[in-house]
This record gives sequence, structure tokens and C-alpha cells, in this order.
Amino acid sequence: MHEHLAAALVGLVGCGLAGALTPYLIRVLPEPPPDPEPEEGVELTPAQKARLEEPPKELYADLGRRPRLGLVAAGISAAAGAGIGAVLGWEWLLCLLLPLVPVGTLLGIVDHRTRLLPSIVVLPATLAALVYGGVRWAATGDADELVRGVVCLLLVRTVFWLLWFIRQAGMGFGDVRLSALLGCVLGYAGAVPLFVGLYSAFLLFGVPGLVIAIARRDRSVLKRAYPFGPFLLAGAWIGIVAGEPLVAAISG
Repeated sequence: MHEHLAAALVGLVGCGLAGALTPYLIRVLPEPPPDPEPEEGVELTPAQKARLEEPPKELYADLGRRPRLGLVAAGISAAAGAGIGAVLGWEWLLCLLLPLVPVGTLLGIVDHRTRLLPSIVVLPATLAALVYGGVRWAATGDADELVRGVVCLLLVRTVFWLLWFIRQAGMGFGDVRLSALLGCVLGYAGAVPLFVGLYSAFLLFGVPGLVIAIARRDRSVLKRAYPFGPFLLAGAWIGIVAGEPLVAAISG
């Protein structure tokens, strides 16, 4: 019990302090190149049409200067880190998850405001997750965790790639990259966190839109493009901190 409390305190303080750096880190992100102008006479894909209908993307420099952004990011990171520490205690996986918490906070905020998940953040985080698996294998001599993480990375990324390929207007390729990272991390955590995390992401994403569409009697709400990254990240957190208790409660 005391170990879990201490881990929660480390998560609270460490992730909160790291999360407070979010505004600065967002400001130094390189701006993506502008979308090319569509060629005359060329039929646009649904994704291209959706992008043309969107307002101009908020600049990272402007987003990073939003009032109280550091406080909000610190609060989100602190709460997420404390929850993970309280559930896991002093486990190996904590060494990977706590550093990823402020990274996830940054990605969630950026995607929420810009509908972009910068690969300059996602890809190194994915590499760090794979390096963690390699270090764990070298330290314990047991490759099961690494194999499970890699298999889940490939499986989840393939599923999301298919969803992106089939419905490009509803999902960006940044979501595909992020799914690889989360698939690897949730794979390390186990089968239950993986399935609960992914299911929770789609549930959190779909139910509010459906409720709004019913309340407004406007089905066009369901056809609009929304950022999926924050829901993927929230679902992954739910899978890690509440996956096992939820399954136990349902099955019991």
C-alpha cells in the first residue's frame, strides 16, 4: 500500500512538473508545411475536401502562448501520473509510462486544437517504447514482454491503417502513428488493458457525438471530422488504470 502511495506521489509531482513545460515545447514544434493547392480538374478525396472546409490551423507558436495552458497541462499530467502510479506501484512499466504521460498531454492538446499529431513527437516516443522493451529483455532475459509489445504495435497499427484507408475523412494518419505507440504500450501492460483501452477510446469518441446528434436532431454532426487523438490517449489511460477492475466487475 505504501509503495503504491509513494509511486502515486512520484507520478503526481514528476508528471505535473513535466506537464508544466508543455507550452514551451509546443512553441518550439516546427510548423507543418501548408497543404498544396488542389490542381484544377482533379477530383479531391474526402480527406482533402474536409481539410479545405476547415478554418486555418492554429499556429503552434500561438497555441503555446494561450493563457493558463501550462496550468491545465500540469494538472492533466499530474492527475494521469498519480493514477498510473497508484495502480502500478513500483513496477518496471512505470519507468516507461510516467515519462510518456506529459508527452501524451502535449499530443492531446495539440490534436485538440489543430487536428494534428506531430510525428516529431510520436515517432521518438514509439522508439523509446521499443527501447524500453529491449532493456527489459536484456535485464530479465525474458523476451515475452517485448514480443507482446511488438505484436500489439503491428496489430493495432494495421487495424487503424485499414480504418484510415477506408475512411480517410474521419481519421488522420497521425492517429495511425499514435495507435502504434499506444498499441505497444498497452501490449506491455497486458491483453485486458489493450482491449479496454481501445474499446474505451472508441466509446468516448462515439457516444458524445451520437448524443449530440440525437439532441439536435442533426445527423450532420456525425459526418464532421473531430480529433481522435485525445480519445485514444484517454482510452489508453483508462485501460491501464481501470482495465482489470472493470473486467473483474463485469465478469463477477
